[in-house]
Amino acid sequence: MLVLPSVAPAVQPERRALPLVGETSSARPRLAVSAKGFRVFFALAACYAVLIVPLWLAILGGVASPSNYLDPLSWHAHEMVFGFTVAVIAGFLLTAVGNWTQRETLIGAPLLALAGLWVLGRVAMILASQLPRGVAAAADLAFLPMLIVALARPLVATRSHRHFVILGVLSGLFAANVAVHLDALGLVAAGTARRASSVAVDFVALVILIIAGRVFPMFTRGATGVDTIRSHRLLDVMTVVGMAALVIVDAVAAEPPTPSIVAGVVGLLAVARAIHWGAQHSLRQPLLWILHAGYAWLALGLLLRGAGSFAPVLTGSMATHAITAGAIGSLTLGMMARVSLGHTGRPLVAPPAMRWAFAAITLGAVARVLAPVVAPGAYLTALIIAGALWSMAMLAFLVVYTPMLVAPRIDGKAG
Repeated sequence: MLVLPSVAPAVQPERRALPLVGETSSARPRLAVSAKGFRVFFALAACYAVLIVPLWLAILGGVASPSNYLDPLSWHAHEMVFGFTVAVIAGFLLTAVGNWTQRETLIGAPLLALAGLWVLGRVAMILASQLPRGVAAAADLAFLPMLIVALARPLVATRSHRHFVILGVLSGLFAANVAVHLDALGLVAAGTARRASSVAVDFVALVILIIAGRVFPMFTRGATGVDTIRSHRLLDVMTVVGMAALVIVDAVAAEPPTPSIVAGVVGLLAVARAIHWGAQHSLRQPLLWILHAGYAWLALGLLLRGAGSFAPVLTGSMATHAITAGAIGSLTLGMMARVSLGHTGRPLVAPPAMRWAFAAITLGAVARVLAPVVAPGAYLTALIIAGALWSMAMLAFLVVYTPMLVAPRIDGKAG
């Protein structure tokens, strides 16, 4: 736990109050991996991603079985969202909020403690059946509140009201996770876990829509020099508000076709706002096109969901995996690759192996989304191909970037 600094005595006005832990570069942690949130959490997320999908395929093939704390599908959804995806979000936000506020969030031992809490949750979810009742829930649920506190302190201290929405989204993710565990413990209606996981995916989509509007046009304009690349403020607001409405609609389990209609409208808005983001100018720059491809997957997933009520061949699984395997997979890999380069003092040029990794995760998403329609007779084979491509892409990140994540910045700066 971090301790608030004491106020400097009045008789010594020239002395400043002690800074928050890690607030200045003079208090650099000994381990480079604990110098910024992205370092430890990106490494953990990639490692978990490499392991969790093959384990899920083994479960589908009957080779392994998860804890009976949750049914297999709910366990898979939970770990992909509250395990892998939340780790990436944590790494990104712990780093970004420090930049936004010019105050550190967590570094050093407190950061490693938070990472340990995330690891504890993953272990608890695997061993849930062997643990006393409620222990797995307590272990898994502890992480997000601590992350929220770590992010809230600099945001509140600097009155960065614009970014408070991030705290609200993380709180929504925590509430969804609570619902999953209440279902697992038999305290709410059966099936709540699956709906809560779907709502959690909505929250992640909301995070993507917020962050994408703020940084994708800026990234693309800065890298390509095309002055016409811009954001449209009204469309940005309408898209985010529409996605927030979809979160509410899904949370209250509104009757069909309301969720589909709302999803379709948000999908159209997501496409409209991105028209001037310059995706066509990004094709020669892997660190850019993977971000635009991931955003396109999100828009496609929303549109597929919107059309699903009117075209039964477009299944809910297709829409869900366009958003998860497609958007979340591409964007987490792309942002981890970009942030890790920039914040270790390296040029924003994708290493050759990552170009193949971006292609692999994109092709894997295509296989996962289209398999139910194109190859229903070879469904499991398609899933294995998609899972193998996913794991290869994440393994490439782990191999290429681990040396960067555990070493000091090459420019000698803190972080």
